[in-house]
Amino acid sequence: MSSKIRVVQYGMGPIGRGIAQLVLERESLILVGAIEIDPALVGKNVGEVLKGGEKPGVEISEDAEAVLASSAPDIVLHATVFSLEKAAPQIQQVLEHGVDVISTCEELAYPFYHHPELSEEMDRLARQHEVTVLGSGVNPGFVMDKLVLTLMAACRRVERVHVRREVNAALRREPLQRKVGAGLRRDQFDALVAEGKIRHVGLPESAAMIAHIMGLEPTDITETIDAVIADQDMTTPFLTVKKGEVAGVEQVAKVMAGGEEKITLELRMYVGAEAAADTIYIQGEPEIHMTIPGGIHGDVATAAIVVNAIPTVLSAKPGLITMIDVPISYWGP
Repeated sequence: MSSKIRVVQYGMGPIGRGIAQLVLERESLILVGAIEIDPALVGKNVGEVLKGGEKPGVEISEDAEAVLASSAPDIVLHATVFSLEKAAPQIQQVLEHGVDVISTCEELAYPFYHHPELSEEMDRLARQHEVTVLGSGVNPGFVMDKLVLTLMAACRRVERVHVRREVNAALRREPLQRKVGAGLRRDQFDALVAEGKIRHVGLPESAAMIAHIMGLEPTDITETIDAVIADQDMTTPFLTVKKGEVAGVEQVAKVMAGGEEKITLELRMYVGAEAAADTIYIQGEPEIHMTIPGGIHGDVATAAIVVNAIPTVLSAKPGLITMIDVPISYWGP
């Protein structure tokens, strides 16, 4: 493309700031707007809240309509909430301006599973305005689904998939450490799990995406959530976990089809994980076993995946698409 791609960053939390930072680093992109409702950030220059203190001349605004109308973006990179129901009005507003969207909303990664009607509505709106919307990120969006599907391309047949992701939450942002319950008592953890306030969002979406490609008609997708208990005192830059307290979460999603367990996705995300790794087992012909020691750093990779998807989304067919439809690769400088 001869001119720079005009980007608006929607959401300036930790993930949004990571995405905005990468946008500023890419020569082919120009940041033309930033949207955020946090009063502590509204009115500040983007450079004030990013590392390095660059001053791109973009002021953070809470008025999404004004930013979209005045900045003439080619694409909006959206990073606000995990709930599609809450994110949908924000995304739909962008689509109505005739602008493509890439969102880190976890439920948008494969929205047909939990939100079929809302997915149809969003697809219709995107087609109406001849733009594209994609939900992506590192998980869901890559490690436990897109990467698995890519490896499956080398198989003549696939019988079963087992993915295990072990993440040291101590190396991640504070909101994630809080989200997995680090530092809570077991009874507090259980109560918040029952309220739906502690859980990694997106595991069933990843399982449903893989099941779709395997041609399965799942009779049941189950999800269990349990606590990982600390066996020693630990401290992160944001909180302290004492021995016997909750260090994080262990979450498992399973897909049953034909009376057999076909897909198992295990996520252990906790402070102090010493054996962090991403491991994929594919039972089939041939069998594939891949392990990434240390695992893929979710915060860094999410920003990279979103930005690297920009060219594909800009040239994609109008409508709601998923990572199944995206031939993503590194894109720079």
